[in-house]
Amino acid sequence: MLIANAPIATGPMHTDSAATMEESAAPHRPKIVIVMPAYNAALTLDKTYYALPKGSYDQIILVDDASSDNTLEVASKLDIQAIRHRKNRGYGGNQKTCYAKALEQGAEIVVLLHPDYQYDPTIASDIVQPILRGEADVVLASRMLGDPLRGGMPLYKFVSNKFLTWMENIVLRTNFSEFHTGYRAYNRHALESVNFEANSENFVFDNEILVQFVIKKMRFKEIPVSTRYSFDSSSVSFKAGVVYGLSILRTIARYLFFRWGFVKYKQFS
Repeated sequence: MLIANAPIATGPMHTDSAATMEESAAPHRPKIVIVMPAYNAALTLDKTYYALPKGSYDQIILVDDASSDNTLEVASKLDIQAIRHRKNRGYGGNQKTCYAKALEQGAEIVVLLHPDYQYDPTIASDIVQPILRGEADVVLASRMLGDPLRGGMPLYKFVSNKFLTWMENIVLRTNFSEFHTGYRAYNRHALESVNFEANSENFVFDNEILVQFVIKKMRFKEIPVSTRYSFDSSSVSFKAGVVYGLSILRTIARYLFFRWGFVKYKQFS
């Protein structure tokens, strides 16, 4: 059907198809999800949240591990998707829920950040850069690349961190400045390549997943991070620290038995 007096276009045409072509030509930006394993973080959650650079993430998922304070209430007032465990599962169990939920939500990059304001939240945009550039699968924000003692890290923690990292580097044939940071970024490929559900429900989870990544030959990068140790930031007691150190030695032994072919562990397969 002809339409009379239809205007004649004299300039460049901007059609829906042209707009679609422009959108398709634009580079794909991976979905970045920050996960926060929380336990009694009501005093510091909002400070951590508001310190995050705008545009550095697409979504925040917080898992409240049956806190006894009002962490969940604080989270509900922020732009955060909050999940609560009915029973306390421990730090490792909390992370399992964090990662499973982030992957379920379509995350392509997952950033682990504690909501206790101990690690500097402002580097959230920096920690994902090596992944965005295709240079790494895993990025670790290392306290040892800075001055953790100046940030308040107890001397015994500094010494034990250095010793355990040195030992793990020898066994795993790596060259990390720190194995024990709680501030990390993983791409989706890394998380889907390992059986993190088979790891511990406790603090040693952080080390076990790094061992898994080493076995799977993931690419690593480290960046420096500053920290603060205060009354309102979480801290592992000396006794728990000893248990953690022994658990790391056990993980190293299990890795060696696996590498030498003596035992096939489900978490490393």
